[in-house]
Amino acid sequence: MKKKTKTTASAAAPSAAAKRMYLHQGPDGSAPLIRRAYDARYRPTPAERAQLPDMMEAQNAIQGSPVVIQQVGISNFRLPLRFAAKKGPAPTLETAVTGTVSLDANLKGINMSRIMRSFYDARAQTFTPDTLLRILKTYQRDIGSLHARLRLQFAYPLLQTSLRSGLKGFQYYTAAYETALAPDGSVRRLIEFDFIYSSACPCSAELAEHARETRGVYAIAHNQRSKARLRVEIAPGKKLTLEDLHAHCLRALKTETQVMVKREDEQAFAELNGTYIKFVEDAARLLHAELDADARIRDFTVSCAHLESLHSHDAVSSICKGIPGGLTADAMDFRALVC
Repeated sequence: MKKKTKTTASAAAPSAAAKRMYLHQGPDGSAPLIRRAYDARYRPTPAERAQLPDMMEAQNAIQGSPVVIQQVGISNFRLPLRFAAKKGPAPTLETAVTGTVSLDANLKGINMSRIMRSFYDARAQTFTPDTLLRILKTYQRDIGSLHARLRLQFAYPLLQTSLRSGLKGFQYYTAAYETALAPDGSVRRLIEFDFIYSSACPCSAELAEHARETRGVYAIAHNQRSKARLRVEIAPGKKLTLEDLHAHCLRALKTETQVMVKREDEQAFAELNGTYIKFVEDAARLLHAELDADARIRDFTVSCAHLESLHSHDAVSSICKGIPGGLTADAMDFRALVC
């Protein structure tokens, strides 16, 4: 018979008493190995602040390919900003900021908080596309970058008067100011503007009238909520407002969706849609004609989406001014136009 071997204490599994926790109290009640305590009263002295680690000073810290990054920065940084209006007081609007710069191949990164601070330094200003250029020059100099871009996105209110009753209501337009500054000092100032309208199908309108005339059948042409997104580049030395772009859209498309309506307004809207029937191709060309005739606009693209009530898919179009080396009609994310 074999003798049973005694297990020594040293060979046994660690006891619960030997197990320690790093951030929490151990199973035996022992204190954590790392003390966690926030001192709300502590403020670093200038000397202490100067000793804080700074990744901008790190050597041989680049991971991956040591190449130029075309854009690096922040996106969806939000704050209230005041925007210039063509008439009346400047509204203060919640604004989403995207700010990027290029990064040299030998640099680890940028100080992104400087982009944010530049907006807090300028928050008392009334913003236009030209305001962005002044901010760009400041943070391009502070960060030491070659390329710099800024984009402000916001919902801009305009007071709309109903078609016949005279009621008034605020329509909000998704809009953006964008400015880019190149190493040679050249500047591009762009505005994006979304316009929501109703589109009645010309083919459906013809078929509905044919059914009424030939068989005495009452039929309604299908129409749908639709959106046009304008992206325009302002010509050097010119000024262009959101109100100007709204006027272009209204002249071109006529059938903007309404805010406040009574029965007479709803009837007027039905008549308006019957008068200005349009395919998505028509919408793109109508807007092209409006924008192309404005000397303040150097270049542009227009993307349209008609959210079909006949089909379970949408009808879309995209068009550009067509200048050499200019903006191109390469829109593919038409889902972004769903409204």
